[in-house]
Amino acid sequence: MADTCKTCGLPKDLCVCVSISKEETKIKVYLDKRRFNKKMTIVEGIEKDASPEKVAKLLKSKLACGGTLKEGRIELQGDHKKNVKKILIENGFNENNIDVE
Repeated sequence: MADTCKTCGLPKDLCVCVSISKEETKIKVYLDKRRFNKKMTIVEGIEKDASPEKVAKLLKSKLACGGTLKEGRIELQGDHKKNVKKILIENGFNENNIDVE
C-alpha cells in the first residue's frame, strides 16, 4: 500500500501540498546590518511545508554565500535582495507574495 499524505490524504506521488503552500506563502526579504556594518539578507515567512532547510541550502549555493536558518528565517551573508526574489520565483514561489524592502 502506498504512503499517504497526512494533510490531503492523497498518495505521496500525487500530493500537491508542497506546491500549494509555496504559492500561498507570504515571504518578506529585507536587509539587516550586523557587527562591523556587515549586511545580512533576511528571508522570513517560509513555512515548514515548503522545507526551509532545502530553500536555505538552495539560496546559499546559488548565491555563493554563507548563511544559516535561525528561528524560522533564513539569514544570508551580504546584500542579495534582488537575486533572492529571482531564485524564489524560479523555484515555485508566487511573485506577488514576495515583498522586497
